[in-house]
Amino acid sequence: MAKVPPPGSVVVADWHRYKDSKEYFSKILHKKRRRNFGLLESPVMPPHVAVDTVHYKIFISGKSGVGKTAIAARLAGMNIPSMHHETTGIETTVVYWPVKLKESSRVLFFRFQLWDCGENALRRFDHLLPSCKEQVDAVLLLFSFTDRTSFDDLPNQLAKWSEPSVRRVVKMVVGTKFDLFMHCDVAERDIRDFQETWGIPVLRTGGEVTDGLGDVASLLNCLAENLWHQDCVTAGSASHHSQETVTLL
Repeated sequence: MAKVPPPGSVVVADWHRYKDSKEYFSKILHKKRRRNFGLLESPVMPPHVAVDTVHYKIFISGKSGVGKTAIAARLAGMNIPSMHHETTGIETTVVYWPVKLKESSRVLFFRFQLWDCGENALRRFDHLLPSCKEQVDAVLLLFSFTDRTSFDDLPNQLAKWSEPSVRRVVKMVVGTKFDLFMHCDVAERDIRDFQETWGIPVLRTGGEVTDGLGDVASLLNCLAENLWHQDCVTAGSASHHSQETVTLL
């Protein structure tokens, strides 16, 4: 995986708060709430505004009960289920998020297709995990701040996604249920040690979903930043390789 870029070095942080972003963010809102997009739907911009859309497949990984379905709903601006139900198969959720690149000031729509699959279903049906991994661009590795075993399992999850057979994938760690601090089983010291050991930042999420964009902006911007950075690094490596080939010829 490409080295993690410093936050805000690739995309404009908190761009949703800027005046020039309103035209773009209005296309993912409906009556001041997030618009839900189907698989074939997309934001519609005026003809005079040309915006490219980049597509990415994101797999959400983690133990049963850590909040995989809830984080997909949160990122899409949907209501979070009040009761936990094991996901019986594969569920996909489409999220659009406009981003302004810092260096070029170019605006892009990121289309994230989130893939969520229940842990028991993955164990029962061998074909589900390969389907989730196929052409995947990033994996969100989840743990719950109220479940220590889910945090201790992160090295095993990371090892599985670092095998030579796995294509280059952006890996991000997200701690859920951060708002339930009275029941917290994971200390800040543990988080710092993990980040220093693995070189991967740990993002936090929890609490009620609001009508605004602020509670998901940091996570979606971080995801967009890491994916765009990796694509640029990959494109640069391919260009360098092709130049070497031409030189050798």
